[in-house]
Amino acid sequence: MNLRFVALVSLFLTFAFTGQTVGQGTPKPASGNPTPQRSMREIVMMPVVLRVPGMEKVKVKADLKYTSVNNANLLMDVYSPPSLEKGERRPAVIFVHGGAGAENTPKDWGIYTSWGRLIAASDLIGVTFTHRLSAEKTSLEDAASDLAAAINYVRTNADSLNIDKDRICLAAYSAGGALLAPALRDKPEYIRCLVGFYAFMDVRQSGNLFTINESKESLQKFSPIMYLAGDSDKIAPIFIARAGRDQVPTMNDSIDRFSREALSKNISLSIINHSSGVHGFDNQNDDKRSREIIQNAIAFMRLHLE
Repeated sequence: MNLRFVALVSLFLTFAFTGQTVGQGTPKPASGNPTPQRSMREIVMMPVVLRVPGMEKVKVKADLKYTSVNNANLLMDVYSPPSLEKGERRPAVIFVHGGAGAENTPKDWGIYTSWGRLIAASDLIGVTFTHRLSAEKTSLEDAASDLAAAINYVRTNADSLNIDKDRICLAAYSAGGALLAPALRDKPEYIRCLVGFYAFMDVRQSGNLFTINESKESLQKFSPIMYLAGDSDKIAPIFIARAGRDQVPTMNDSIDRFSREALSKNISLSIINHSSGVHGFDNQNDDKRSREIIQNAIAFMRLHLE
């Protein structure tokens, strides 16, 4: 397996439009026929496997320029509940994608557009945005800057976006887990909870991924596990969804070590495991367990935001 393909799998479909194919990752059907192969584009465009009433009626403010960085792809979409009244404020969930690079505009992928609609139909505000995290270059600082700009945009424009600026959840996926580190370090009061779906919680040991381009100092700075020791009582509640059959090297090891450390510090942590789930199970494993985990994540968000 070459390094480029390892980076692809490990950062949740980093090279999403290269035309390579991978297996869906779900078990073989009873007939014994092999699982159909899907292209990277087909996989990222798949929606989450849970639907709720009202998703098709959600209102969307698309392609908002949230940062002054000169990159035409750094845009944001805001998904609002269909029942939202004028002047009403709702808590927001900001989705942080994995290391795809801004050129692939992950906010437009089916997995994130469906998550945005799902959250809005669950009476919260969904925020998706594209940032610059990439496997092929030094990008952790750039991506963290993009996330900070996105949060600032949401809070500064809270009135026009119908968002309660003091009730925000960050939900990170795959390599995006590294971008939870600043929230764990700084502990802003407006971040009410953190969610990680198959997310790196320690990038110091991420195989040949971040470690190729990033400095040791940067890897330490953007490893969430590094910020569990100080003022642990001020850390926002954390929800982690783990894929039992995650194909990404060291992914589950980082999650397991983070969980042990968090529990040893008596941090509010909820962890749920999909024993047969693959990396990206929320849109790849169309089964009862995936839907249960997604429902639990939304319930967790609503509990800590409302």
